[in-house]
Amino acid sequence: MHDEWRCGHCAPGTSSHHSHATVSADMRSKICSQPGCPEIITAPATRCPAHSKAADRARGTARERGYTSKGHQAFRRAVLQRDPVCVICGTAFATVADHYPRSRRELEQLQLNPDDPAHGRGLCHRCHSRETARNQPGGWHQG
Repeated sequence: MHDEWRCGHCAPGTSSHHSHATVSADMRSKICSQPGCPEIITAPATRCPAHSKAADRARGTARERGYTSKGHQAFRRAVLQRDPVCVICGTAFATVADHYPRSRRELEQLQLNPDDPAHGRGLCHRCHSRETARNQPGGWHQG
């Protein structure tokens, strides 16, 4: 069951000249996470449409990030074969070959082979999303 809230103008249980829109907690409004942007957005989004689009462009395509190469596909297959169950939660099937403990970008900067399965771990989508948000610069919760 969701937490519910009502408009900030009226006390709960009172009548008013305007309607009380009851909204679930996961649909609350908030401000875009881009510093200085006053745009109001609805959770679970973290950025307004303009800043989301700019962030996607800055991120680059999967091809530009190296995820469509034959080497990466071999990396993914080898990691998921080695780690069929998520190495973090231990309960869900691994569906993502995560570069760990260094990111693909860091491995390339250190002139290490990012397609070597020794630099990866198998994660479920949920754990991968949580780890990415927590650990990578520019992650979801870092503005």
